[in-house]
Amino acid sequence: MLLSISIVVNEAACHCPRTRTENELLSSPRKSACMEIRYRRATGFQHWLMQSVFAASRIDYNSTPASVGCDQRMRVRATHRLNFDQFNGSAMGDGTRPLVVGVPGETAAEERRVALVPAGVSALTAAGLDVVVQNEAGLAAGFRDEDYRTAGAELAKTRDDVFARADILLQVRAAGANREHANDDCRHLHEGQVLIAACDPLSQPRSIAAIAETRGTCFALELMPRITRAQSMDILSSMATIAGYKAVLIAAETLHRMFPLLMTAAGTVSPAKVLVIGAGVAGLQAIATAKRLGAVVFGCDIRPAVREQVESLGGRFVELGMETDDSEMTGGYARQMDDRFYRRQRELMRSVITRCNVVITTAAVPGRNAPTLLTREMVEEMAVGSVIIDLAAERGGNCELCQAGASVVHSGVTIVGPVNLPSTVAYHASEMFSKNISTFLLNMVQDGALNLDPEDEIVRETLVTRDGQVVHPRLRELLNLEALAQPVSLN
Repeated sequence: MLLSISIVVNEAACHCPRTRTENELLSSPRKSACMEIRYRRATGFQHWLMQSVFAASRIDYNSTPASVGCDQRMRVRATHRLNFDQFNGSAMGDGTRPLVVGVPGETAAEERRVALVPAGVSALTAAGLDVVVQNEAGLAAGFRDEDYRTAGAELAKTRDDVFARADILLQVRAAGANREHANDDCRHLHEGQVLIAACDPLSQPRSIAAIAETRGTCFALELMPRITRAQSMDILSSMATIAGYKAVLIAAETLHRMFPLLMTAAGTVSPAKVLVIGAGVAGLQAIATAKRLGAVVFGCDIRPAVREQVESLGGRFVELGMETDDSEMTGGYARQMDDRFYRRQRELMRSVITRCNVVITTAAVPGRNAPTLLTREMVEEMAVGSVIIDLAAERGGNCELCQAGASVVHSGVTIVGPVNLPSTVAYHASEMFSKNISTFLLNMVQDGALNLDPEDEIVRETLVTRDGQVVHPRLRELLNLEALAQPVSLN
């Protein structure tokens, strides 16, 4: 298809959005068009178009805009017959049009994080991608719009604009991880668009089926394999680090005692005793933080292999004397055990719990309700003024009396059920999440195009929808769908 074009480059204003321009130009076999755009914020399509016209007019595309002031209008008119077959509008990209990565603001309640920070923008643009960020998307996390502009992103006024323009969407919470607004997002997704986010697929598989109906491609970051190469992409570990740290701060603020041992003229202040149940990433960070604050720290876990990690952080490992050879799944996560096992575990922990001032529980199994580790009777045996921080509150809680998002006092013991703790440390949580998600995306980008390699374990394990189907085997099982006869093509 050939097209005769008259193009205007305007440094001062941007009156023609990409979606309208691209659709107009590509839908007409022969038409004269005029575009006014901001050079430094031009979309991939506009850059390609300008480069073609400028080259035909023997004008230096890269140096000309720098020769005029930012507030000046620079008009370059050229008429040239362009072959638009060279331009590929595919969301996967082919090197002629940079892929557009969109970052909308988060809509989940009390969510302050942003999926991509300015440093992440720089990493993506360096790889040949265009980035569009919704106005004030990062403000709650401490990142100004100007920071994004400086890093090379273009700002969009509304969330709808981001969804309309993006080939790839990066979000903190989507689908099942943002149940209140998941349907709204699905209405904006379109065929071929790629969504990368935390989606809570194992607990909310029907939300993934809804994305499949849009024929969009979705990656659920919670399903990241626990392999060395994927460590820098692991959002669960990153966010658990923050949750473990913040849990100790909440405990220290709630407890009516000080954490460290103090020798004063008024006498000796004995240190607080803290028990951390579950020595995963969150638990280990809680142990380390409580130790730094001066508490005497105990660590407890059904996986015997973590003893060395607990002790390396200064904690004392609580030996339960239970046979737990099968307590660990592939990837290092704790396995869901039967009721008899947990009943026995509660009996063995009871004597330790009653001696502690703070108990922090972190036991959770992906896609399952959290096991009950602290019963009403165990809470009633604790000293008055003790504090329980239940990091599994969003999954039903490890404490029988826990209420998600609330503090409950029972028999003088305060049970705190915090939700979404990473959002309360939004700046660093966003930095870590951004590093994870940008590294994950760049792993699939080659020469400016998205390359989904079916042999790559990272791609294969996180991909949940493609070509109108739920493609992840575990999710298909949860949805009572038959196994796919053959793998879906990723090309």
